[in-house]
Amino acid sequence: MLGQLETWIIHLGASVWIYPAMYVSATIDGFFPPIPSESVVITLTVLAHAEGEPWLPGILALAIAGAWTGDQIAYQIGRAVGTERFGFLRSVRGRKAVGWARHALDHRGASFIMAARYVPIGRVAVNMTAGAVGYPRARFMLVSAIAAVTWGVYSMLIGLAAASWLGHNTLLAMAVGVVAGILLGVIVDQVVQRIAGPPKVEPVPADTEDEADTEPTTRAA
Repeated sequence: MLGQLETWIIHLGASVWIYPAMYVSATIDGFFPPIPSESVVITLTVLAHAEGEPWLPGILALAIAGAWTGDQIAYQIGRAVGTERFGFLRSVRGRKAVGWARHALDHRGASFIMAARYVPIGRVAVNMTAGAVGYPRARFMLVSAIAAVTWGVYSMLIGLAAASWLGHNTLLAMAVGVVAGILLGVIVDQVVQRIAGPPKVEPVPADTEDEADTEPTTRAA
């Protein structure tokens, strides 16, 4: 997957299409995280450091805008249909993430919405749960905007650090930057879980219990 991401970025990096692609990637990642969009930001940052393209302020602005848009979509999905209709949130891992999100929102809503932005499945669980439990929309819009800005800057700084350290090898810098981003996300995940307390597994509808039970038991995302 990482190799495919690098190939895609290199081929598209000098094209004007990279800008709408960045926005779409960050938006989709807000409610369905197949590829964490911070990996795209990091990889593009390394490429820009090496090749001079794409234009980093544009990438940063579109990543932030897409992240905020995706968070609002996740909130609205949670408000409209809840969290039970999505397979990745019905697994044991997903139900733990939703239970953690409910607990976090009850106790430290704003800080956990911001922290969850750095954890791919965690942010989806928190944002959908915020909508499902009726977390105030205006407050959510403001907090998620702050979270999107800090997340975008954080992702780009990781890319710049990797590029400065390994500027002679663009592909290696991309790989190191993406791995560093993933590891930092895992660390944030562990820190917020320790603060919030152990996640509680959300109940799952009877017709999906068999499917959920086939998932391995892991920590919350």
